[in-house]
Amino acid sequence: MNGKLPRPVDAGAADMAHNARESWRIFGIMSEFFEATERLAQIRPAVSIFGSARASADSPYYLLAEKIARLLSDAGFSVVSGGGPGIMEAANKGAYFGKSPSVGLNIQLPNEQLSNRFQDISLTFHHFFARKVSFVKFATAYVVLPGGFGTLDELSEALTLVQTGKTRKMPIILVHSPFWQGLLDWFRDRMQTEHMIDPADLDLVQTIDDPAAIVEAIFKYYEKRGFAPLPAERENLLNL
Repeated sequence: MNGKLPRPVDAGAADMAHNARESWRIFGIMSEFFEATERLAQIRPAVSIFGSARASADSPYYLLAEKIARLLSDAGFSVVSGGGPGIMEAANKGAYFGKSPSVGLNIQLPNEQLSNRFQDISLTFHHFFARKVSFVKFATAYVVLPGGFGTLDELSEALTLVQTGKTRKMPIILVHSPFWQGLLDWFRDRMQTEHMIDPADLDLVQTIDDPAAIVEAIFKYYEKRGFAPLPAERENLLNL
């Protein structure tokens, strides 16, 4: 005896079954990317809006998100949200009653996320990373309202992709400065001071509280170059 426990007789079959499921999972991921590309190809320019799923319909954050989305939609921007409740619903609702498409990128979660009803285009993802790519690939700007870990995850993703040049530079706008100021101070006082980021990295994000000023800032950013990705930027988006 070599001291090893005997391998179950059916372990090899179980491994083969698991590997087969992994292979089929790749096709599922491919189908999500394909459907998103096909259905979202015409929504540019688009703005991705993030924020808490827990904001109630009478919350100041909900009402603020709804107003921002309506102004963006009437200005010609498709509005993309996570398709769920709270600020996601507010973003879709504002755009739904505006002039441009309201897009929901829904996700299946263990505690099922209910999709909101204010979506002209609705996609449902099984895989978070396929959904994240869709948020980035079609975005002209990010607008980030108060939220929890999911919102911070999306904000960090956007900052990382822009900082590393994996996606084009674009406005990343934080809304409601009292909520974000402590985080921005920590970026400066800890991350920059300890040389974890460059001083210029702090310029990747800005804080704007007025809805009309948010729309104006996005237009101003693109006034000299247009909204369409440049050839090099298109190439980067293919390699996200």
